[in-house]
Amino acid sequence: MRWWACLLMAVLLGSAQAATLRVQPGESVQAAIARAAPGNVIEIERGRYAENLLVDKPLTLRGLNRGEGRPTISGGMKGDTIRVTAPDVVIEGLLVRDSGDSLKEQNAGIYIRPGAHRAVVRHCELSYNLFGLWIEKANEVLIEANVITGKREYNSSQRGNGIQLYNTEGARILANHIGFVRDALYVDVSHHAVFKGNRLHHSRYGTHYMNSYYNLWEDNDSYQNRGGLALMEARNQIVRHNRTWGNSDHGIMLRTLQDSVVEDNVIAGNARGFFIYDVEYVTLRGNLVVDNQVGVHLAAGSTRNVVEGNDFVANREQVRYVGARDERWGGRPGEKDKGNHWSNYLGWDRDGDGIGDLPYEANDMVDRLQWRHPEMKLLLGSPAVQALRLVGRQFPVLRVPSVVDDAPRMAPANKTWSTWRDKRFNNH
Repeated sequence: MRWWACLLMAVLLGSAQAATLRVQPGESVQAAIARAAPGNVIEIERGRYAENLLVDKPLTLRGLNRGEGRPTISGGMKGDTIRVTAPDVVIEGLLVRDSGDSLKEQNAGIYIRPGAHRAVVRHCELSYNLFGLWIEKANEVLIEANVITGKREYNSSQRGNGIQLYNTEGARILANHIGFVRDALYVDVSHHAVFKGNRLHHSRYGTHYMNSYYNLWEDNDSYQNRGGLALMEARNQIVRHNRTWGNSDHGIMLRTLQDSVVEDNVIAGNARGFFIYDVEYVTLRGNLVVDNQVGVHLAAGSTRNVVEGNDFVANREQVRYVGARDERWGGRPGEKDKGNHWSNYLGWDRDGDGIGDLPYEANDMVDRLQWRHPEMKLLLGSPAVQALRLVGRQFPVLRVPSVVDDAPRMAPANKTWSTWRDKRFNNH
């Protein structure tokens, strides 16, 4: 065959693979999928399409958004509204709604099945589905700029999750807005992923995350949930520049976590800012922990961690710690850039170097009495209570193990801390 004939055949094949099919209201999207060749684009005009779709070949389903509204795919309250079984499928610009509500069958607006690698779902709205997106054993998926809401009138335990990842590699979950589901992000056995720029709210957990390694959490907002970000049974995480506020339990839970960095986050107005349980070899650095009922709840032998350069401001109780020995945070004397700032520090700075001359102890006798008798908060500024605090420090027999910062900073590093006051949980 002559070279020009081979070139013409390649051009014709390429054109066929990139062909575009158009679906109008009254027509079937599934019929267009059946007619399409792998690599085709199916453009769906604005309208309502009541069908459950199976995408079993590499295709692009693209909603044409002319004027207001998106093309709507309604699953009729049964099964998965869209099920994807082929790799390299792109779904964009659609309103996907009305999945079934079987938790046993894990009904979803879009279910990306095992082997459907490199799936892309972007600029879609997923509404009134049990699970928004269920992604199982599919690698290198991109889920970007979607709005996901669940069946909000259901009890939390009867809802599905906004995005559920199970046994995946290399997922990118970017700039999604998720609320009114069970857990906004549920992640299990999924590694080398990026979670960035998501807004997660009005759910049980903003993120419920287990058994997953080498992932990046960056620039996410998690608010008005029961818990903001929960990282459990994990290691090698980078958690930075997130904001988690107004959650009724914790802002960031670290449970059985190792070899990770948690830095430059804002944790504000939660019942507990950090809940740290069974955590080792983790660096907490540059975080603003402000206006929580408890700034840090430290438990279960969490030790051998580096905790430096954080600001603990206006928490009703800075640290709740029960242990057999002191836990040292911050820098040693002379390490001016290592210490944390504690807004209730009562020491002084005689040489004006910005570092307190006395160590900060976060867990003295007065703090422990306050745990047992919360009504003591009314008397914390009284001379009698201050005298009791001083006596506890002067007589070691009365002292209990504490979090100790040898070189506390006199001023917070984060100058915007006051803007994060009064961000507490509400039921509205």
